[in-house]
Amino acid sequence: MGQIMNVEALNAFLSAEFPQVAGRYVVETVEPDLLVMRLQVSHAHLRPGGTVSGPTMFELADLAIYCAILARIGPVALAVTTNATIDFMRKPAAGGDLTAHCRILKLGRVLAVADVLLYSEGQDEPVARCSMTYSIPPKS
Repeated sequence: MGQIMNVEALNAFLSAEFPQVAGRYVVETVEPDLLVMRLQVSHAHLRPGGTVSGPTMFELADLAIYCAILARIGPVALAVTTNATIDFMRKPAAGGDLTAHCRILKLGRVLAVADVLLYSEGQDEPVARCSMTYSIPPKS
């Protein structure tokens, strides 16, 4: 199954359907085997100790996987997360953006499985790894 939605289409979809995240989360790259999304980290994303909060990193991973799936199946607003695991591996820098590098591992008719590595600007090693399964609603 090839690419159906490109960078512009995904960012437009987010703006229209999820205005609460529009502008903060931006799809930068859509390739057959990789989607890259950026979060512009602000003070609102930090927790005590000078690091990006876990819920912020989870949200970035979840949104990146969602967009990677939509890039392949089209704008299906009701695709939802059914399982998620996240490993926090390193402390992200408080002053840098985060990027999510997402790969779809399996895309079936009703389930999609994907992995994301999160990177903090200025660090070479990933700060977190997330694996998720999404449920894809039946076509009507």
